Amino acid sequence: MSSTTNPPAAAATAPEAPVEEHASDGSKLKTFIGILRKFIGVADLAAVRFSLPSQLLEPTPNLEYWNYLDSPNAFIAIGTADDPVDRMLEVCRFWFTKDLKYAKGRPCKPYNSCLGEFFRCNWETDDDAPRIDTKTLRERGSTPGSSASSVKSGKNSAIRGLGSGGGATASTVSVPQTAAKSAKPVRISYLTEQTSHHPPVSAFYISCPEKGLHARGFDQITAKFTGTSIKVMPGEHNLGIFITVEKRNHETYQLKHPAAHLGGFFRGALSVTVGDMAYITCPETKLKAILHYFDEGWLGRTTNKVEGIIFRYDPENDDKNQIKEVPEEDILVRLGGPWKEKIVFTLGPKPLNSHPPEEQITIIDIAPLTVAPKIVPPFEKQLPHESLQLWRGVTDAIHAKQFSRATTVKQELEEAQREKAREREKTGETWKPVFFAQVTDKGGKPELTEKGREVLKRSQNGDWDMEGILA
Repeated sequence: MSSTTNPPAAAATAPEAPVEEHASDGSKLKTFIGILRKFIGVADLAAVRFSLPSQLLEPTPNLEYWNYLDSPNAFIAIGTADDPVDRMLEVCRFWFTKDLKYAKGRPCKPYNSCLGEFFRCNWETDDDAPRIDTKTLRERGSTPGSSASSVKSGKNSAIRGLGSGGGATASTVSVPQTAAKSAKPVRISYLTEQTSHHPPVSAFYISCPEKGLHARGFDQITAKFTGTSIKVMPGEHNLGIFITVEKRNHETYQLKHPAAHLGGFFRGALSVTVGDMAYITCPETKLKAILHYFDEGWLGRTTNKVEGIIFRYDPENDDKNQIKEVPEEDILVRLGGPWKEKIVFTLGPKPLNSHPPEEQITIIDIAPLTVAPKIVPPFEKQLPHESLQLWRGVTDAIHAKQFSRATTVKQELEEAQREKAREREKTGETWKPVFFAQVTDKGGKPELTEKGREVLKRSQNGDWDMEGILA
């Protein structure tokens, strides 16, 4: 289901259309596996762009579904701390919240995007993420390299000032639930556009002027069916999320995505596991995080564990890609835990579990969190090629369980896109994005056009009017 706050539009299907039998999840998976088996050995499923029957789709446009602001209060806290290590921890905290949709819900297949399709929205959130202040830890005797026994055990040794309250919350800097309650919440604006169809690539830009933050990147995946699961990897144009902290001399963090597996077909319950490396780098502070995800443990059981470090690195010679390759004297922080539940961190190079509980600070607890709702333009302000408007007929038919109708409308949209491509080929026209200056680039950082900047500026003011931007 969509997480937007937009009210449901009136049904676009014919009156008195028959309601069809809704297939069970088990039946859906059986159909899905039958389709996938045709593609065993295909190098990239995403490039094939095969069309699934509507009953196998989640009634959500792809551009609405793919975003990283599942917990927006974790995003706006980036750059708060004065200490560079604390700022890297703020980025890590955001990283662990960006995919709440997978940690808390079931995976789904949204609609494929059409070339030129776009989506825009806002989030409004309280500025309530607990401060991260590792200086407090150091002052209480937990200096990097010190032994766990150098800090007194018991209630008096609990680190105060890190959580949102006193000693009871002192061992956590996890963000609270994201529903805005303050009189003036912080507003974040988001714009994404499908900039390429072959390969399928979209550009996105996240703007939060109040906090002096922006993030951008290209979303593109490659996928391969192994026979038991689908392996999903970043495409060649997807170099990760680039977060810039303007008030910290524009220091920029590059967050590189790991590969993931979509499995559970034969159990009848789809799930996402990660068994790969993720990296976060900041050349300006010369700090890097390596996050090692484990998808299987003893006897093949899924663990959903992650182990990580933050360490000093040389941006001109970035050759450390495994935790074991990093000298202990360069390690500043260790992190670990189940990424779908609770992750903790400790200071210094010593193994995380060698520290007493009072030194293991919870950086994120996923359990109480849910995906934050979006604020989208009123229906009458949406343009025809805006995601929610473009796919409205398909979405309404799926909600009404009129799957034949949904498939017909979906095929009409897809054929209209192919016809436009044939026309461009005939006339020699080169398609250009409207809101972004380039289709893709080698640096992975899309630039906004003047129209793109104006859309975000108006969104920040709560103005959804597109007059003067697009006809």
